[in-house]
Amino acid sequence: MKKYLVLAGNIGAGKSSLVGLLAERLGYRPYYEPVAENPYLADFYGDMRRWAFHSQVFFLSHRTRMHRALMDDPWSVVQDRSLYEDAEVFARNLYQQGNMSQQDWETYRELYRTVSSLLPPPDLVVYIRCSVETLKRRIALRGRGFEAEIPEDYLAGLNRLYESWIEGFELAPVLVVPGDRLDFVAESRDLASIVCTVERRLRDTQGELFPSCM
Repeated sequence: MKKYLVLAGNIGAGKSSLVGLLAERLGYRPYYEPVAENPYLADFYGDMRRWAFHSQVFFLSHRTRMHRALMDDPWSVVQDRSLYEDAEVFARNLYQQGNMSQQDWETYRELYRTVSSLLPPPDLVVYIRCSVETLKRRIALRGRGFEAEIPEDYLAGLNRLYESWIEGFELAPVLVVPGDRLDFVAESRDLASIVCTVERRLRDTQGELFPSCM
């Protein structure tokens, strides 16, 4: 039976890396986040208040098309970030920090509610939980110039909203990966543990978090 898996996590958490690794291990088709394709992203990091609404609408539009495409894909799929966290984490954070006006926020929320009500939810969300220190280190390692100046308080605000969103998310089961402790890129045993747990949770949504699979 086809499965739909979502990878969630803050900037620099390692979502794209884990998407590729899970896709390879599980035989799923990967769907990556459109980082380089967003024409507003570099401008957004330079002037968040001016470009916040434009950037978030781009992501919502692109991810809606992606969501629809992966529903039509006959393969099981793993997606790098979903439209849910776009709205509940990134757009909400911009609004709370004063970088999105009340009018823009209400317009965006209405569009998001309409779109999300028409799309089927994932079978499992894998959330990579990382501290700001880990995020900053991984952001530096991947060397994207426009990300180098992301403020720590911005990342911390996103982390708080991620925790709030995950706590209240009821559309699908959630598996939390401790990203500060597990190095799924360099450590094969860590990756094997995650893969095993994902497989078990897809079979049994009440499965234990990170059971012994070795």
